[in-house]
Amino acid sequence: MAKRKPVLFVDDSSESQEAILLFDKSGIEYVKYHIKKFEESCCGELPTTKAPSVFAPDGVFKGMEGVRQYLSEKHDYEKPSESAYW
Repeated sequence: MAKRKPVLFVDDSSESQEAILLFDKSGIEYVKYHIKKFEESCCGELPTTKAPSVFAPDGVFKGMEGVRQYLSEKHDYEKPSESAYW
């Protein structure tokens, strides 16, 4: 079974750069996804997506406050998830 990783949605803002640094320092494996890539490769703009945000098996965490909350919690992605997305 592949290990589940949170997705960090970012843009070009200084907050997104700070979120990337926090994730890198945390040691948590994650996938970084720039929202402009989504616009170009998939379905157009994401007007309701706030960057930075974390989409993870245990929830969606919006803005820097959400990023900090996510990083402060303990996560166990080895166990089966109840989420329909994972």
